[in-house]
Amino acid sequence: MQSKTSEKTFFGHPRQLAKLFQIELWERFSFIGMQSILLLYLYYKVSDGGLGIDSTIAGGIVGGYGGTIFLATILGAWISDRIWGPEKTLFMSGFIVMFGNLAIALIPGISGLFTGLALIALGTGGIKASATTMVGALYEREDLRILRDSGFSIFYVSINLGAFFGPLVSGLLQESFGFRYAFVAAAVGMAFGIWQYSRGRKSLPDIPVPNPLPSSQVKYAIIIGILGLIALFTAITLKGLTLDNFPTVLLITIVITIATYFTKLLTNPDLEREKKNYILAYIPMFCVISIFWAMWMQVFTVVTIYFDQTIDRNLGSFTIPVAWMTSLQGLWVVLFSGILASIWMKLGKLQPKTPIKFAFSVIIVGSGYLCFTPYFESNTVMPLALFALALLVITIGELFLSPISLSFATKIAPATFKTQMVALNFLALGLGLTLGGTIYKHFYVENNPGSFFWLLFMIGLITGSILLLLSPVLNRVFKNID
Repeated sequence: MQSKTSEKTFFGHPRQLAKLFQIELWERFSFIGMQSILLLYLYYKVSDGGLGIDSTIAGGIVGGYGGTIFLATILGAWISDRIWGPEKTLFMSGFIVMFGNLAIALIPGISGLFTGLALIALGTGGIKASATTMVGALYEREDLRILRDSGFSIFYVSINLGAFFGPLVSGLLQESFGFRYAFVAAAVGMAFGIWQYSRGRKSLPDIPVPNPLPSSQVKYAIIIGILGLIALFTAITLKGLTLDNFPTVLLITIVITIATYFTKLLTNPDLEREKKNYILAYIPMFCVISIFWAMWMQVFTVVTIYFDQTIDRNLGSFTIPVAWMTSLQGLWVVLFSGILASIWMKLGKLQPKTPIKFAFSVIIVGSGYLCFTPYFESNTVMPLALFALALLVITIGELFLSPISLSFATKIAPATFKTQMVALNFLALGLGLTLGGTIYKHFYVENNPGSFFWLLFMIGLITGSILLLLSPVLNRVFKNID
């Protein structure tokens, strides 16, 4: 029998983390590669290969699409907790993502767009909740629990390695050959990820289905699913759901879903009082997570448009593809997430508590947007190097929250709701992205963009300050787990 010290590791962590690292890397290669050109595909003229949609509506669609993905984590988490378990859910969801990218590439126009985005949302929702649960399961052993936050930070590197390489490939293909070639590349990347993952599935933790669905209820679940699809198809056909109102309808749906979820957890008679206190104290942090992502997603709206239309992207005779902006952000994460992971490991129990990290995250990301305002006020163009540094500030704010929120969700999750608690964390992201698209649509003024960047800064400053005031109370509640 091997001793704990002689076990093979992955950067000091359980070696199974490497396999989850790989599947997440390729899923992100596919997803971020596609997302980096999605806004361009929506608002570029038809003659340029796009769909010719108004840019404000396109921004709302981008936010709404992001929200749909994380709303789909509820379905993915339910399948994981009740039917397949997290490992099988993760594996099968990869195929759905692959087919979604192929649908956008091969089916022309709006019909191909919505078919593809729906499939990608469903597949990504299954991957997100399941992968996070499986990473958390690697740190259940007492001697590994202190490594949990740094383990999630390393896992976050995989996300952003994919986020770095995906846009490099899709951006170059889009500029050189057209959008459809870029979407095919995203599908090929996901296919490679599935193949690589399948070679090591047996080494992963064998997590049983936590709360199996009784066979007598399977038919009712199928009926509900079919009725839901019929309702969606009817709403689209009768124009009750349109490109213009989609973000608002989705925002209301997500808010209702979140309220239902919290009510279900807090009124569950099987949950012990301490777990309910954790969930209750999680609500203000959930709100901060949502606000953070509403701010962060503006990188894919106003910042993308600014980079496309205003920044001088020429380096000699070479013009930087717009999608490469997303690669730069991914590169910053890869470079600095390891540094922060090392800091958290060295500090150990002396590191800031999670509420403090979240408070700083929204203040920092707001400060990143503040960097743009002098150039709007002076009517000058931000230099490319300073633009890159502004993205770095936003990325530092992201690193104070995103990997930590994944870790924190697994800490407070009740045993029978682990994957669904992770899905609830992703719903905060979904709410934020949808809210961000709605904020952009209603508050962005094309002839005064600087005011929108000031708005983002003030949102971050106020939100962070409120959470700092609440942090002593929250720290007392979470003292046994954080």
